[in-house]
Order: sequence, then structure tokens, then C-alpha cells
Amino acid sequence: MVPATVPRVTDPPADPLPDPPADPPADPPAAPLPERLARGNDGRVRCWWCGDDPLYVQYHDEEWGRPTTDELELFELLCLEGAQAGLAWITILRKREGYRRAFAAFDPETVAAFGDDDVERLMSDRSIVRNRAKITAIIGNARALLDLHAAERTLRDLVWSHQVAPRPEPLSPTGELPVTSPEAVELTRKLKRLGFRFVGPTIVYAFLQSAGVVDDHLLGCWRAPNRV
Repeated sequence: MVPATVPRVTDPPADPLPDPPADPPADPPAAPLPERLARGNDGRVRCWWCGDDPLYVQYHDEEWGRPTTDELELFELLCLEGAQAGLAWITILRKREGYRRAFAAFDPETVAAFGDDDVERLMSDRSIVRNRAKITAIIGNARALLDLHAAERTLRDLVWSHQVAPRPEPLSPTGELPVTSPEAVELTRKLKRLGFRFVGPTIVYAFLQSAGVVDDHLLGCWRAPNRV
């Protein structure tokens, strides 16, 4: 007998696989920034000069342009700006802790008492800029500060009496950037008359920037005055 044909059982057709989800639309490319602005690794736009060095970025974000009224902080900044003359500011930032150790945390009474032996000691200290004129200038500045205090005056009041008038809007990254100002020139004249050294108009203007007496963060920088 020929066996009856047994119908073949087949699996039901499988449902077709769904199409993979479409890729989300790509973000449009960021508009190119002016030459004096830079986008950091965190996506924030900053003044170009701090680059991507973490120490420099932190200084830009947390210190530069923020008002400083503490007497010793102002004295330290003034001395460090003088030490920077002819060098990049990042060089001084990297040595700042060395300066604080070498110059007794910029305590003016201690530094003013430094003598020739201290100068020779500092000339062999690799943690600071070993320039004799700059070292003796810091010691002389400490003595000038003590004389100012003896006259019942403060560096704070002197500096902030030369505040640059606030600008109607931040400096343009495509415009000319100031390197001094009438206020810095006048403050320079007074500081020199009081015995302070390494305090030319360009150095003093940089000091006013670092102390927040003038805010020169550029338009488009996240720290510019209209973005705070």
C-alpha cells in the first residue's frame, strides 16, 4: 500500500524585522569663532589667550577680571605682574606657589626685612624667576607698601580710585585691544612716586585687568560682563 502523503508542517512566516531607527539629525556645525575667541574642551567659549592649559583656563574663569579688594592679594598681584615683564603670564602662574614660598606669602613686613643674603638665596631658587632686578623690586615694593600704611593709606584705596569706567558693552574680539589706559598711566605715576618698581603703564594695566579693576573679557566669552 502506498502511504498517504503527510502534509509538511511549516513554521508561520516570521514578521519582517523593523527598520533600524534613523540616526538623529546631526547638529549643525558650530559657526567659526573670531580669531581671539576659542572653544574649550568643555564647550565654553573663552578669550583666546588661555588656550587649553588647565591652569590657565582656571585662572581665566575664576580670577582674571574678578574684583579683588584684599590688600595682600593686590600686593601679590602687583609684584607678580612686575615679575612677568618680558615673559608669558603662564610662566608666572606656574611659579606662583614658588613665589609665595620664597616671599613669605607676600607678607610685606617679612619681605621688607629681606637683606643681601636673602637676595642671594632667592637668586638660586629655581621656583621663581631668578632675575636680580625683579627680586629686589619685590623687596622694595614691600617697603613702599609699609610706608604707604605708615601714612594711613592703603594700596586698595589707591588702586580702586583709578577704576576704569565700565564699558557699554564688552570689548570686541575683532577690534583693537587696549594695553594701557589713562587711569593706568596716572596710577603708574603715583606708584613710582611712592617708591614702587616694575610698574610701567602696560604692567599696571595688566595688573588692573587681573585685579578686576577693569574687566576685559571679550564679547562672546562666557565670562564677559554681559554673560555673568
